[in-house]
Amino acid sequence: MDRDSYRSLIGRFATGVTVLTTNVGGRLHGMTANAVCSLSLEPLQLLVCVDRESNCYRQVLKARAFGLSILAADQEEISNRFARTTEPTEGSLPGVEYRLGGLGEPLIDNALVHFECRIADRLPGGDHIIVIGDVVAGAMVRDAEPLLFHGGRYARLVD
Repeated sequence: MDRDSYRSLIGRFATGVTVLTTNVGGRLHGMTANAVCSLSLEPLQLLVCVDRESNCYRQVLKARAFGLSILAADQEEISNRFARTTEPTEGSLPGVEYRLGGLGEPLIDNALVHFECRIADRLPGGDHIIVIGDVVAGAMVRDAEPLLFHGGRYARLVD
């Protein structure tokens, strides 16, 4: 199978949209991630896949923790902002409202859910790394429709 065929087929798997955030020495960074899943209930762990070519990759290699914000359907612009490759910024996430969690990681305002994780491991995964986080905190922020991604575009739930 070639890369383009694989991307087309795997793109039919609907996913939620999240933003992974880090704070390394006051340099804040975020990336849109949809390769996220629950890994374990004992211990509480989740995993996120990070492209080795992204600016977030270098940041995640240095980070001890990360935040994960599950986005709502009205947060497409935030998803798009963090889908772009940008360098970490000193003391801010430009154009995005956030708060710092208990581990010092940014958490996106008005997301559906926040998780705060200590990095437990980083494993090779082809052109990505698999970042395993020990979940130390989590909270429901609001009850709203989730932001979904399917077939290369944003999608909505239908009853």
